[in-house]
Amino acid sequence: MDIDFVMLWVDGGDPAWQAEKRKYSPNAGSDDSEVRYRDWDLLRYWFRAVEKYAPWVRKIHFVTWGHVPSWLDLDNPKLHFVRHEDYIAAEKLPLFNSSSLEVQLHKIEGLAEHFVYFNDDVFPLKPLRPELFFRNGLPCDMMAFQPVVANPANPVMSYHFLNNAVVLSRHFDKRSCVKQHPGHFFKLGYPLMYFGYNFLEMAFPLFTGFYSVHGPAPFLKSTFEEVWEKEGDALEAVSRSRFRSKDDVSQYLFREWQKLSGNFVPVNVHKYLGYYELSDENETILKAIAGQKKYFVCLNDTNPIDDFEAVQNSVQRAFEVHLGEKSSFEK
Repeated sequence: MDIDFVMLWVDGGDPAWQAEKRKYSPNAGSDDSEVRYRDWDLLRYWFRAVEKYAPWVRKIHFVTWGHVPSWLDLDNPKLHFVRHEDYIAAEKLPLFNSSSLEVQLHKIEGLAEHFVYFNDDVFPLKPLRPELFFRNGLPCDMMAFQPVVANPANPVMSYHFLNNAVVLSRHFDKRSCVKQHPGHFFKLGYPLMYFGYNFLEMAFPLFTGFYSVHGPAPFLKSTFEEVWEKEGDALEAVSRSRFRSKDDVSQYLFREWQKLSGNFVPVNVHKYLGYYELSDENETILKAIAGQKKYFVCLNDTNPIDDFEAVQNSVQRAFEVHLGEKSSFEK
């Protein structure tokens, strides 16, 4: 089957973009923090990794406000450079909210039915097979319940997860889903902790939340179309949310919809990913990258960093160990 990759990226240091962002002051409750837009200059390693480890990918849809990295070769036949205005209605722009951009991905021209969405902090680390993402035409994923946690350090995300659960509860009955597809919830090979979560959650008749791995997300484009057909009002509101807000739903809504519909292959995707939060001390992260311990690494930028340049250089050197050669996506 044809499988595409999709990535959203922003050059947060661009003066023109910064000026436009300043024109639209976020409302109370919006998340406009620096780490939402800070660029680590690691993008070239993502393209190198895709070319080296996933040469079977049909097309990369690279979505930006209009930013073009100086080194990126837009003539590469595998690259589809997508500006926000190429797939989002003009009256909704500009948008500085990744959720608003993500819920409309299915509108990208030429997007394959089977695609994998990458946040720009998730990097492949070793050879990938298409079967890591799709089998028999269905996404590979893990069905796990997890209560929504009230996180005062990042309250907006807590709202997102709860909002997703509320929308899903309008279309799916928790116990009926488990009864219809027990193997999706109690799959041998799932992490023991989440196997236990699913068992304990059966004491509660309503959804309390879901666990989704913060890694590559395999999607069916038809899932987006179905959810938009059934929840158009909610998604239309999010698609106009200029800055990240507590009222949003997120792309995880589509991922959980696929799973609750039974349209996925149960796999322990948790074991494929190394999740880390960058800080001033990153020895474990650097070893994980250079040692290729997992198929993917997520480098989440959520912490204050005193010496950003030093940390940035150390992470780049770790990627250089295996991804030091230029790819055909570079001029």
